[in-house]
Amino acid sequence: MQIKAKIIGVGHALGEDVLTNSDLEKMVETNDEWIVERTGIRERRIAKADTYTSDLAYRASREALEDAGLSPMDLDLIIVATVTPDFLTPAVSCIVQAKLGADRAAAYDINQACTGLVGGLTMAQQFIENGKYRHILVVGADALSKVTDYKDRKTCILFGDGAGAVVVSRNEDPDDDSRIVAAKIGAVGSLGHNLTLPFLRMDEEEKAKRVSKDLHSLWMDGSEVFKFAVRIMAEAVKETLADVGMTVDDIDLLIPHQANTRIIDGAVKRIKINPDKVFVNLPKYGNMSAASIGVALKEAIDEGRVKRGDTIVLVGFGGGLTWGCTILKW
Repeated sequence: MQIKAKIIGVGHALGEDVLTNSDLEKMVETNDEWIVERTGIRERRIAKADTYTSDLAYRASREALEDAGLSPMDLDLIIVATVTPDFLTPAVSCIVQAKLGADRAAAYDINQACTGLVGGLTMAQQFIENGKYRHILVVGADALSKVTDYKDRKTCILFGDGAGAVVVSRNEDPDDDSRIVAAKIGAVGSLGHNLTLPFLRMDEEEKAKRVSKDLHSLWMDGSEVFKFAVRIMAEAVKETLADVGMTVDDIDLLIPHQANTRIIDGAVKRIKINPDKVFVNLPKYGNMSAASIGVALKEAIDEGRVKRGDTIVLVGFGGGLTWGCTILKW
C-alpha cells in the first residue's frame, strides 16, 4: 500500500504584547485609516524583549504534539522555517529539539521567509512517503519585530511575531483519505533584491535603502513584492491543482499567506474563488512571515472552518523571492 502523509496535529503561539495602529501613530508618521486602507491590519502581536523565535516555536510545537497525541520522543525530524533565528548556529530546530526533549529527532532550519511552512510541508511529505520517517514536526516561526525598522513607516506597520506548528505523520489506514495531496514550491531569485535582511554582507547600497541606516533591519520594495505576490499566488494555486487533476471548485477553504489584504484580494480575483472560501486573520496579527499560514490554519480549525473530508489549500510567497502551495485532504 502506498504510504500517505497527513497532518495529525496543529499548534500556534503568538507574541505576548499587542501593538495597535494607535500605538504606531505615536512612534512614526502614520495613522489608523492609512494603515487599514493599504494593508487591512489593525494590530499585531509582538514578542517581549526576552522572547525569541525558538521560544515561540517551542510553544507552538508543544501544542501541536499535544493535539497529535504524541510525545517528543515520537518525533523523527524537526524542521523549522524562519528568517529570524536566535543564532545562526545552533539552528532554531536544534534549540526546539533540546527544549522538547525530542532526543531521537534530526533537526534543521530552512529559509524561505513567508513561504517557509509550505516548504517544510513539502519536505516532510517526501520523508514520510518514501518510508524514511514516521512523525515529523514542521514549524514556521518568526520574531520580525526584532528586525523591523520602526522609523520606516512603509514597513513597520506590517510585521508581527508568532509561530505555527504541524505534526505530519504516516497515514496507513486504507479507509482514511486524509493526506497531503500535492505540494509545489519555487523561487525567482532574480527578484530577491526586493526584500532583504543583511547579515555579513554590508553593502552601502543596502544601508542607503534603510531609513535608520541599520543593516540589521528588514527592507522591502513593497510595490515590486505586491506585484509578484498577487501573480505568483494565483499561478501556484492553479498549477498545483492542475497537477492532480483538480479545479478551483474542489477547494473548500483557501488559506493564503497573511501579508496584506489587497494582495489577498488580488490573488483571490485571479484564482476566481468565492471570497467566502478564503480564511483571513491578518487584521489581528499582521504579517508573521513563516508563522502566518500555520497560525491561520490553527484558527480556521478552532473556528470550525475546517471539517473532515475538506480540501484545504495553503499558498504563500516570501523573500528570496519564493513561493509554494500545498493541497490537503483533511
